[in-house]
Parts: sequence; structure tokens; C-alpha cells
Amino acid sequence: MSAAAETSRATADEPDRLEGFSTPREVDRVVGHGRAAAELEDALGSGRLHHAWLLVGPEGIGKATLAYAFARRVLGQSKAAEGNAVFRKVAALSHPNLLLLRRSWNEKSKRYSQVIGIDEVRRLRSFLGNSAGERGFRVVIVDRADELNPNAANALLKTLEEPPPQTLFLLVAGAEGRLPVTIRSRTRILRLSPLGPEELGEAVRAALVRDGHEVDEGVLQTALSLSEGSVRRALELATGEGIALHSEIVAMLRTLPDLDGARLHRLVERLGGAGDAERLELFLSLLLGLIERLVRASAIGEELGPEELGPEGLGPAGLPPEEQALAARLLGSNNRSQWAEAWEEIGRAKSEAALLNLDRSLLVLETVFRLQQLVREHPL
Repeated sequence: MSAAAETSRATADEPDRLEGFSTPREVDRVVGHGRAAAELEDALGSGRLHHAWLLVGPEGIGKATLAYAFARRVLGQSKAAEGNAVFRKVAALSHPNLLLLRRSWNEKSKRYSQVIGIDEVRRLRSFLGNSAGERGFRVVIVDRADELNPNAANALLKTLEEPPPQTLFLLVAGAEGRLPVTIRSRTRILRLSPLGPEELGEAVRAALVRDGHEVDEGVLQTALSLSEGSVRRALELATGEGIALHSEIVAMLRTLPDLDGARLHRLVERLGGAGDAERLELFLSLLLGLIERLVRASAIGEELGPEELGPEGLGPAGLPPEEQALAARLLGSNNRSQWAEAWEEIGRAKSEAALLNLDRSLLVLETVFRLQQLVREHPL
């Protein structure tokens, strides 16, 4: 068994962890992102390593995995023989020269905060002032930096403006625009893209083997096709309820503007409970991903023209047949902008519900009714 899998079993739950799988710091190999990895390595080798890097890209594509891999490289560069020891210390967050800033656990509410607060960033002071660490670089990873609240962002900015010597900041973020311009301007930005089909398959299969999951090949192929280059999304789909939820979404959209009241009630019950936060998150993420694919497919279909399109008129978009049929039924040039607006509104409502702990059942209902109204008012 790999060191990553052993550590995974011993590590306590933490924010954003995909249940049953190793965290990014416990993964010993980065798949893909060769250009970004080479840029980091070249900067380190030049002796002029920038003090702060911002790794930006969609969720689940390996940003944090790359950050931890580079942290291990920096922390162990003068101790190659102790590489395994460095890996274990980083995986356990026990390396004296590594600090992770993330959303904190609230003992009173028994849940993780929705933002990174200033108290978390204040840990920098003692970490950077600690003389008991090992010689060499100190590394600070902020995951996810776009979750810093304003006070925390300002506190971090002060350190980025006057960085201590031999200190490396690695900021991981999914939404670059949520970070203040002042922070972005003091970092070197690496924009990471979703993994291609071969790299995605390699990374997902490696994760399944590493953490002891067996998945039917047909289910795995479906998960890969729906994951949009995200390892995390593919694993959620392949090992959880993702495939069933995707089918539920497709079935619902197929009947719009009509709705099956009993089916909708069952869906709300399934997603709206106090313990259903992860299931609701997956449902909304799948819905948003599907809408985005449909909008893109519709635009591609119109741009190419009917003589260049395959079956359903959407071949080049690479959609599964059931999604091709949805795009052909629901979207066109007359309503594409409304679907794009719905995508933005649902994403905003999703974020607000998480931030403010709003009623989950109401969020599901409002989301479905918003789409029903869209199809009624803006039919193809």
C-alpha cells in the first residue's frame, strides 16, 4: 500500500475533502500540467524564485496536488535522500517549514466556516517568526485563496507586500476574479486547464487504485465523459450518486416546462436534508456543468452550420446522445443568452446558500422553477 493511502486513513476529515479518497497533499504524482510544473521548476533552478504564485483553474483538476508537489520539491531540494520523509511530513502537515491556511472548524456550530477568516491568516505571524523550523525555505499554502474574507485578504496582502526572505507562498484558487487585484498583482499567476481525456483517465484510474475503489468500466467511462477534465468530478460520479443524479437532471429537463410533482417532491427530500449538503453540492454542480455544455454546444452548432454537423446537429460538441437531444430541444440563438443568465443566477444562488446557510429545500425548488419559467417564457 502506498504512503498516500496509509496517510489517507489516518487523516481527519477536512474542508473540501472527497470522502474515501486521499487529499492532494497525500498524492505522490501530478498528472498533466507539464507546462506549469516546468515553469515552477525553472524558476526554482534559476535561483530567482518569485515569492508568491497563484495557481488558478477549475475545481478538481490538480491545482492543489501541483502546489503540494512543488512544496515538497522546495522543502526537500537540499535533502534528496530524505525525499520520503519530506513526503510523509507534508502529507501529515507536520513539516515545521510548511503552513496550510484553509477554512477553519467551528466547534460551536460543528461545521467548517464558509470563508477563510483573519484568525487563520494571523497564524502566519507565529509561523514566520518561529526559529525552531528547519533551515531553508518556508512554504505557505493557501487553499482556497478565493475564500479569504476581506479582512483575511488584507492581512495576507501585508505579508505579500513585504515577504520574509526564503518564504514561498502558493495560493490555490478556482475563481481568480474573487481575489483582490492587490493580491493578484503581487503573485505570479499560473492558469491551469482541465485535463485532456488521456490524462484524466490516467489520474482517475490511479486514484481509484490508490484508495482501493473498484468501479465498473461502463460507469467509469460515463463518469469520465461527464467530468469536463476534473478528476474530482469524475471520482464523485464514478463512486457516488453522480450518475444517478445526472440522469435525474436529464429526465427533468427533458419534460420542461412540465414537471412531475411527485418526482420533484422526492428530489427535494433527497437534497434538502441537514445531512445532504454534499449531495446537493454535487447536484447543483452537475446541473451547472450540463447547462454550460448545452449553451456551448448550441453556439458551436450554429457557428458550424448544418452541413458540418453530425447526428442531432451537435456532433462537434462531443456531447453524449441524451445531452445532444436536450440541446436540440431547448436551446437556440433566440434563447441562448437567457440560459447563460440562468447559469449565472443558479451559481450565485448556490454560493449564497452555502455562505448564509439558507434553506436547501427552497434552493432546489427555486432552481427548478427558474428553469421551468425560462422554458415557458423563452421556448426554442
